[in-house]
Amino acid sequence: MSAPRPDAAAGAAGGAAPEYVGFWARVGATLIDTVWVLLLVTPLLALVVGAGYFTLEHALSGKTDLRELLISYGVPAIAVVAFWRGKLATPGKMAIGAQIVDAGTLGKPTLGQLVARYLGYFLSTIPLGLGLVWVAFDPRKQGWHDKLANTVVIRVRR
Repeated sequence: MSAPRPDAAAGAAGGAAPEYVGFWARVGATLIDTVWVLLLVTPLLALVVGAGYFTLEHALSGKTDLRELLISYGVPAIAVVAFWRGKLATPGKMAIGAQIVDAGTLGKPTLGQLVARYLGYFLSTIPLGLGLVWVAFDPRKQGWHDKLANTVVIRVRR
């Protein structure tokens, strides 16, 4: 069984316009995604780096190594982009019935768009998270990461 697809033909042919997913729904999806990413990364860190990683002493030492960086940043990046590529959504977005689509065609975004969107999260958070909060005020509910990647998050028509 494949994931539900956005009804791109309806939007393009003058049918029902897409329903853009707003700020609070996306916050809820992010909370769900935070949990599964922690469940993925935490055991990997414990296995590869060791239990000492989770001590206050380690946190205050400021020391980090390549293994920690790859697990803490690389694994989530690969997992999130893989979900976006395969399902057009992370588990959190799937739970709220949302998908990430190309803003122009409402079709599947390219891998380049998805990578740009992921990297855009970092840019969106730099000015006190303004690029994320932007979703609440934008007519198409796009954060800066969406604008950078030319994507929108829409409700899936089932």
